[in-house]
Amino acid sequence: MLNTSSWPLKLFLALGRHSWWGALLWFLWVIPAHATELRIAIRNSANQVQIGASTTGVIRDNRGQAILQLPELQSISVDTNGGRLELTDGYSDFGQANTFWLEPSNDGVVWIGDRWYRGRVKLIPSNGGVTAINYVDIDDYLYSVVGSEMPASWPQEALRSQAVAARSYAMYHKSKANGQSYDLKSTQASQVYKGLDGEAASTQSAVDATHGKVLTHGGKVIEAVFHSSSGGHTENSEHVWSQAVPYLKGVPDFDQNAPVYSWRAQFSLEEVGARIGYPGIIQAVEVLSRSPQGRANRMSIIGDAGALTITGNTFRQKLGLRSTKFDLAVSPTSISVAGNGFGHGIGMSQWGARGMAERGQQYRDILTHFYNGTRLGSL
Repeated sequence: MLNTSSWPLKLFLALGRHSWWGALLWFLWVIPAHATELRIAIRNSANQVQIGASTTGVIRDNRGQAILQLPELQSISVDTNGGRLELTDGYSDFGQANTFWLEPSNDGVVWIGDRWYRGRVKLIPSNGGVTAINYVDIDDYLYSVVGSEMPASWPQEALRSQAVAARSYAMYHKSKANGQSYDLKSTQASQVYKGLDGEAASTQSAVDATHGKVLTHGGKVIEAVFHSSSGGHTENSEHVWSQAVPYLKGVPDFDQNAPVYSWRAQFSLEEVGARIGYPGIIQAVEVLSRSPQGRANRMSIIGDAGALTITGNTFRQKLGLRSTKFDLAVSPTSISVAGNGFGHGIGMSQWGARGMAERGQQYRDILTHFYNGTRLGSL
């Protein structure tokens, strides 16, 4: 019998590995203890994923059958073999399955790839690789997201604003993830989530102080998008993303102390051509249209190969600029860019939240300022 202090596992093993009772108990065990458990993709279609636990853990397949007892602080790799997952230490193979679960005992944490995470981990094959999904309670997730998205040393009211915005964003996407294997990614494609590396006492305090709080509009949880700094004024969503969202309206920002409030960059025209993919020699770069707050929407690259029209966001991404809120000065050999802000400029400005907190504003005031017509509710 496996040596573990977990009574559900003892009961499961006592009733027999292959019995339907064991499968039923495993099913009941993996049902989320809270309706707010999230599924976060930590690795997506990787060649191999290394997992482990801070305490003794048991690796099981999708039927609940115990495959391997994993000692504390010992790692093992999961890769694919013929479309199935395989457990290996590089020398021996310990089993194959379509799904593996690892749950640590005694409230331990799991190792996925290169970081520690709260909760448990599910591994599935996808696109010829391995996807590792962290199943984690939403507040445990937010302990890390708040500190991964905003400096933990910032004022508590700013951190609380980030906690509510991130909780709302997560719950919005969880509600849209029906049929998908995970709710959110762990990168900027969703929200940055660094596991225990992102946590601090201040971020835990901010999450606990706002427990269950979300922003709603029309009775529904909103997609509370945010960015670093708008450069003085946020944007209406339709001016950047083409779709009008009633709670994402432009408002004055309080980000004047942000180090990215204004910035500059310079490139040779040859470098611009190479990055953009213009086939000839560039002679001019023009902004054809802007948003009401000055963000470049459409641009034209002009040269001996004709005119190439691109979006301002494409120009930003190709040149690695902080935002699309910029002015250009073109010389015969180079282009100078003078810009403001960092990010898409929609929703809450994080530096603006800090600025309002430093002025004595509460997190409720910060959130309702940046998210038009919303109300603070509870899950």
